[in-house]
Parts: sequence; structure tokens; C-alpha cells
Amino acid sequence: MPISPGRSLIIIAVAAACTFLTRALPFLVFSGERKIPDVILYLGRVLTPGVIAMLVIYCLKDVSFLSGSHGIPELIAVGVTALLHFWKRNNLLSIGVGTVLYMFLIQAVF
Repeated sequence: MPISPGRSLIIIAVAAACTFLTRALPFLVFSGERKIPDVILYLGRVLTPGVIAMLVIYCLKDVSFLSGSHGIPELIAVGVTALLHFWKRNNLLSIGVGTVLYMFLIQAVF
């Protein structure tokens, strides 16, 4: 059964409202003169590296080092991404360059 345009708009509006709320809620809760709880500061320090590590593991989990290109394009892209990030400390730049490099390597080189 096809979904009507009105129902689609309602679904999009609810998704947009939920996304906006989850983004704005921390600013509303922790605004003003109140001190941010230590547990929130701790989570802010440890969750980012943990999430990045999980993403790297997820991206490399299906790489076959014994066949095909032997994981060389993946390792080059991950290495360049890591080096660029340590050098420039810019998430968008390092992820963007790593993605473009990986796509170039698998499309044109390997």
C-alpha cells in the first residue's frame, strides 16, 4: 500500500523534530550558570575516541588481506586519514581526504 504525500510529510516532520530535539536538548539542559556534571565531561572525553575506534573496526571488518588487493587501499586510506588528522586536527578534512583517496585507489589504481 503506497504512503500518501500527507503521511510522508508527517513522518518527515516527526523525524526532523526528533533530530532537532536531540541536538538542542543538551544546550537547553546545560545552559546558564550551572556546572556541567563530571560524568558528562568524562563521557565527552572518552566517547569520541571510542566511537571512532568502533567505526574503523566496522569499516575494516570485511577486508580480505589474503585475496584481491590484500587490503592495501584500505590501509593506505586509513593511514593517510590518521596522519592528516594528527597533523591538522580537522575531522572534516581528514575524513573527506581519506574517503576521496580510498575511492580513487579502488576505482583507478587497484
